[in-house]
Amino acid sequence: MSIPLPREPRRILIVKPSALGDIVHTLPFLHLLRKRYKTAEISWLVVPAFAGLLEHHHLLDHVLLFERKRFANLWRDASAAKGLFHFAMSLRREQYDLVIDLQGLLRSGWITWQTRAPVRVGFSNAREGAPIFYTHRVPTDTPDKHAIERYVDIAEALDCGRGPVVFDFGITDEPRLAVRELLPDIERYCVLLPGTNWATKRWPMEKFARLVEPIESRFGLRCVIAGGCDVVELATQAPAAINLAGKTNLKELVALLDGASLVIANDSGPMHIASALNRPLVTLFGPTNPVRTGPYARPETVTRLQIACSPCYSRTCSHHSCMQWLEVEQVLADAALALHRVIDPAAGIRGPNEGAK
Repeated sequence: MSIPLPREPRRILIVKPSALGDIVHTLPFLHLLRKRYKTAEISWLVVPAFAGLLEHHHLLDHVLLFERKRFANLWRDASAAKGLFHFAMSLRREQYDLVIDLQGLLRSGWITWQTRAPVRVGFSNAREGAPIFYTHRVPTDTPDKHAIERYVDIAEALDCGRGPVVFDFGITDEPRLAVRELLPDIERYCVLLPGTNWATKRWPMEKFARLVEPIESRFGLRCVIAGGCDVVELATQAPAAINLAGKTNLKELVALLDGASLVIANDSGPMHIASALNRPLVTLFGPTNPVRTGPYARPETVTRLQIACSPCYSRTCSHHSCMQWLEVEQVLADAALALHRVIDPAAGIRGPNEGAK
């Protein structure tokens, strides 16, 4: 499919407000878009929680903040409705030529429509009726296609090509220096990422804690626990690890992961950052499908149990078998394999920073 544009777009808006992993998955799309439309003014609409990853990015001209929580009670709060109206008017004043909704929900579709851009693009199978707001709908040929491949489908439809897939985080020296200050005497370390936005995706924290001693004794790596404020309390259960939970901003988290010798993670946004940076990685999957939302082009990094009910995509579960039954020794064995791939090029791992900046 090719989308005809009435003219070369001068002002482009990407609508991808959340979540962290989804924003990471959109970076290759941004790279392709900028490569094709070099002189266009490109903006990205995002919620404040994840704006830090995009602010001052060299491929972007503007980052627009969408304060989603502020507009949560439109029907009961007149001021919220008024605020949303003014927000929509501000988008129209930007006079975008092209708006791409990669979120694919009712709210993002409505925002896309409110821009009144002559070309509004989204997926034909977007949820909650969002396609009614688009002028052009890009089909998805299979439900199990990875999110990045779906975004690249839209890039191709916009004459941007399909590759190469590049994760450009736009990281400067400043966050790298901040990480060195946090870990002044640590050269080789393993980052543990126990956080996740679903309780059902969480490997038990006590098992993460049991990784710390053998990772240090077997692999010579200090363990560092990282993540957002949701990980702060969890980290107290692993006192032998260095606790950086809640102590880094998003760009510092990228720098921390980029320097890691090994990363062990639940299915989460930070896991996708580590995967994009091509770090030696073990990802722990249970209720979600790694084919659709797992580490892109790195199936060898996935550790999961073959249980009949998995993947279920359920946020609640009475037994959590897919995560509870995953043993520490299995994770350690897969960690050893991940490290072996770095040593042995024949094992097929890419370079430590190939395709990432």
